Amino acid sequence: MDIKLKHLLDIESLSKEEINFLINLAIGLKEVLYRPIPKVPTLRGRLIVHLFYEPSTRTKFSFDRAAKALSADTLSFSAKGSSIEKGETLLDTIKNLEAIGAELFIIRHPLAGAPHFVAKHSKAGVVNAGDGSHEHPTQALLDLLTVKEKLREVEGIKVLIIGDIKHSRVAHSDMLIFQKMGAEVFVTGPASLLPEPDELKYYEVKPGKLRVCNKLEEGLREADVIIALRIQRERHGKALIPSIQEYHEFFGLSQKHLDIIKPNALLMHPGPINWGVELAPEMEEYPFQVILDQVENGVAIRMAVLLTLLTGEK
Repeated sequence: MDIKLKHLLDIESLSKEEINFLINLAIGLKEVLYRPIPKVPTLRGRLIVHLFYEPSTRTKFSFDRAAKALSADTLSFSAKGSSIEKGETLLDTIKNLEAIGAELFIIRHPLAGAPHFVAKHSKAGVVNAGDGSHEHPTQALLDLLTVKEKLREVEGIKVLIIGDIKHSRVAHSDMLIFQKMGAEVFVTGPASLLPEPDELKYYEVKPGKLRVCNKLEEGLREADVIIALRIQRERHGKALIPSIQEYHEFFGLSQKHLDIIKPNALLMHPGPINWGVELAPEMEEYPFQVILDQVENGVAIRMAVLLTLLTGEK
């Protein structure tokens, strides 16, 4: 299949065929990471710039690892200590980096739509590494890859996403990608952290394939995949839950839920984890917890994205 992508801005605009292409390419590229010298020369001489206007550990280092595994050159930008502090605009930053040879921008930004803005005004490719509360497409792709590796099939499974659905870009991208691939998606969390019905409708890809569970236990009994989310307090502006302790009591996963969870159900989390909030410490020992598998798969997915955008490899 001839798949050509210049940008990766969201899951919403990707077709099922494009998603499958990126997943299959990542599966093939993952082998590179296990070689004695985990590197191929495919992107030698190509310049990738990491533009991170928000803190990041997993995403930033994963993209950097992916670029280096493909032999690309990289530059890392941090808003702190840059000309942003002197009043330079995002567009001016992009133009200056293009002038020194940037061919692809990996952008994380607190404003929803910032990567789309850059894509409209740049000759370079753009990857959205998380924009505000909008989307985080490579996280959704690596989550899908992890589920496919463990369960083989995605069609017909049930995915439960727990927590701050309203403000989580991961939740938004995951809701879209799993529905597109044939799964049913449930969301649950405090009412103040759930989207309004009309907002939730925006993420309904197929009628009846996205619904709200009012109680955590209701979703746990059915879920084949459980995705716990961090509370996005930096995006709230005001207190939206009474307390962290109360959140954990009603929506945190702990030992008491093990009798409810379906046998072999996967437990996932995009990180960073707040132990004792969304997950009790003992859940680290849950036998089907695949959180570090997600981190590992993030490198392969991002290799696939970089390769596709910069070379059009098929």
